[in-house]
Formats: sequence, structure tokens, C-alpha cells
Amino acid sequence: MLKINDLFDLSHTIAGDYLAEFEFPWQALRGIKDLIIMLGKVLDRSEFDEVTHNVWIHKTASVATTAFLGAPSIIGAETEIRHCAYIRGSALVGDKCVIGNSVELKNVILFDKVQTPHYNYVGDSILGYKSHMGAGSITSNVKSDKSPVTINTDEKKIETGLKKLGAMLGDYTEIGCNTVLNPGTIIGRKSNIYPLSCVRGIIPPESIYKSGGVIIKKENR
Repeated sequence: MLKINDLFDLSHTIAGDYLAEFEFPWQALRGIKDLIIMLGKVLDRSEFDEVTHNVWIHKTASVATTAFLGAPSIIGAETEIRHCAYIRGSALVGDKCVIGNSVELKNVILFDKVQTPHYNYVGDSILGYKSHMGAGSITSNVKSDKSPVTINTDEKKIETGLKKLGAMLGDYTEIGCNTVLNPGTIIGRKSNIYPLSCVRGIIPPESIYKSGGVIIKKENR
């Protein structure tokens, strides 16, 4: 469940061909900046405006005048960038997304229909199709000792070589309010995280992460 195809439907992002080059999603983080610049150069100019150097916004997107958009960035069709959103740069935001009040993005890929509506920090992360982060939930992307982030499985530790690595959220994941996703957290598709959680490691697909770190399988209905 750690591989890109386990977590994401690549048809829901213009980064699909790029992501398909890798086995694991965190391997794609180093190239996001260059990817955005490359994609920006070939965007349809009848659909996108380059509002400042290397910042492209779809003509149907809504961007608050108080929002900050750093380069390079691409904002997709019908996406809403709300009051005081802070896009630091290297942000590829898909179609019909919501980037809300005081949300900060840095070095991220957001698939289509992702919602980060209220006071979220998302850095060095990939958020899958229709994933949603509740108010105040954040991705922590640096360990306290500043050592490289590892992905911890039941069998072994996978060395990523990255000092900055946030979270990988599979398609349709739901993150509860005021949750902290620790560096290197992987959330499987269609999983839910309870509010006020502190999540570390790998959460299987179609699971519920409850208070105290208890993980249960969703019932088929």
C-alpha cells in the first residue's frame, strides 16, 4: 500500500505522467518545482493566465486579493483560494480544490477536488483525489532532531534520504480537525482519522484511526 498506484488514481492530476515515473510517492518530492515550471510552459494560454513569473492560474479559478501566491505554482480550474491563503511556492493545485483561510502550502501536489479549508499547513506532501483536511490539521514535515525521515513498516525501515517529508494521503482520505500527521505518515485510500489525533507511520486503506491510536477496519456497507 506504499506505492503510488496503491494510493492514487493518477487520472486526477496533471502530474500523473510525472508520478508514474516513481515507485513510491515521496520520491517525487524533489522534482515538484521543476515539474511545475515545465508544465507551466505548455499550459493552454486560452485557459491559464501567468499572473506573475511562473505562477499560472486557470481563468475559472477564484483567488482572494489577500492571498499570496509564490512561484512556481499552478492553480487549476474552478479552484478557490480564500482569504489570506499563503502559497509559498512549488505548489501544484488541481481542479476544484479549496485552499482556505490562512492555509499554507509548500512543495506539494494536490490532486483534483482536494480540500484544505481552514488553518492547515501542508508541506512536502501529496494529497490524493478528494482528500480532505479538517480545520487546524497539519502535516509535520521535519523531525525534531532534523535527521532524515524514514518510512516505518512492520518489516523494515525505508530510508527516504529526505530531511523534509510530510504526509502522503491516499484518495478519499478524511483527516479530523486539529490532527498532526507526523513526518513520513502514509494514509491509505478511503481512511478516516479521528480529530485531535497524532498520527505516525502507515495507516491501511479503508481504516478508521480512533482515539489512542486504535485502528479498525471499516465495515462494508
